[in-house]
Amino acid sequence: MGKVQVNNIRLYAFHGCLEEEAAIGSWYRVDVEVEGDLTKSSATDELNDTIDYVRLNSIVKEEMEKRSKLLECVAQRILDRFFDEISILEKAQVGVTKINPPIGGNVEEVAVILQQTRTNTVAETK
Repeated sequence: MGKVQVNNIRLYAFHGCLEEEAAIGSWYRVDVEVEGDLTKSSATDELNDTIDYVRLNSIVKEEMEKRSKLLECVAQRILDRFFDEISILEKAQVGVTKINPPIGGNVEEVAVILQQTRTNTVAETK
C-alpha cells in the first residue's frame, strides 16, 4: 500500500445555504489523501499503473464547480468519483474547507472531512 496526497487545492466556488453564497461565492481549500497498491507503479515507472494526482485534482475541480448547500455533499461527490474512476484506490479522505465562512463570528475557516474505504461486496442472487 502507498499514499498519494494532493494538498491545498485552492478554488473559488459557490457552496452554502445562504443565497448570498450562491451569488458572491468564496474561497475553498480541498485536501486529498488516497491509498492504494503502488507496488506495480514503483516497479514499472508508468503513469497508468499508479494513482494519478493530476486526475485527482481534475475530479476535485469538476465537483467543486457544482453548487451544493453542504460541504458534506461536495466531499461525498468527490469520493464517489475517486472510487468510480480509479480502480486501484482502496481508501480515501477528502477535506473541504470554506475560508472565511459567513457565520457571524471571527472564524478563519470551517472544514468537513470524509473518509471512505472501498468495499468489494458481491451481490448474492437467490
